[in-house]
Amino acid sequence: MAKKHKQSKAKLPAMAQVEPIPSGSSKINVGDSERVLSVAGGALLATIGIRQGGFGGILLAVLGSTIAYRGVSGYCPVSDMMGRDTSEAKTQTDVIEIAQVVTINKPRAEVYQYWRQLENLPTFMTHLQSVTQIDEKRSHWVAPVPGTEKFESFGNIEWDAEITEEVENSRLVWRSVPGASIDNAGEVRFTDAPQGRGTELHAVIKYRPPQGVIGELVSKLLNPAFKSMVEADIRRFKRLLETNSVPV
Repeated sequence: MAKKHKQSKAKLPAMAQVEPIPSGSSKINVGDSERVLSVAGGALLATIGIRQGGFGGILLAVLGSTIAYRGVSGYCPVSDMMGRDTSEAKTQTDVIEIAQVVTINKPRAEVYQYWRQLENLPTFMTHLQSVTQIDEKRSHWVAPVPGTEKFESFGNIEWDAEITEEVENSRLVWRSVPGASIDNAGEVRFTDAPQGRGTELHAVIKYRPPQGVIGELVSKLLNPAFKSMVEADIRRFKRLLETNSVPV
């Protein structure tokens, strides 16, 4: 029996080598001096706008907040579109990879279809608040940042993702679109388990940690504890499909 199990494993193709696109959160294109000026100037404009009130004040406050965020995060989408980069650090952060394998005692098509309905993911993934499907390929993801609940503007992080490869009942490969709050990518593969024991789910999730001060807040989501959280989510998915209930 052991020999048959090894043969089943050997037939599996290599997991996709998709990597998160370095953009937005994990890319810095604003130099230190500009960042300081952006934070100071943006905060001043936001304060003036709040005190001024009215529609004009709101616009001024929004503009100031945007400029301040540019300085705090170190990333400017306008500069990125223009190919302008004044940052001193040209290196990118290392990719964090989380891999998990679990056997689910359910038919492969049933396991795949539940996962493929992306809006189901928050039912067993505690690190997600919501997933909204935009169309067949694109979706919008929202996740809370642990420890930042008191700061409304930092309470959630959001990003759009797209499915780059799909084989029905077999595999899903996705990647966040450029400019995401957290650059991420990964693959989920569904194969028949040996001896008719259901479905083997192979998941590989990759994140590129953010840079800058914002990254220090978001990094709480990406530390080693997050690996354990994702592994627990996968086990929760197994329990959900096998017993039709989610353990607390």
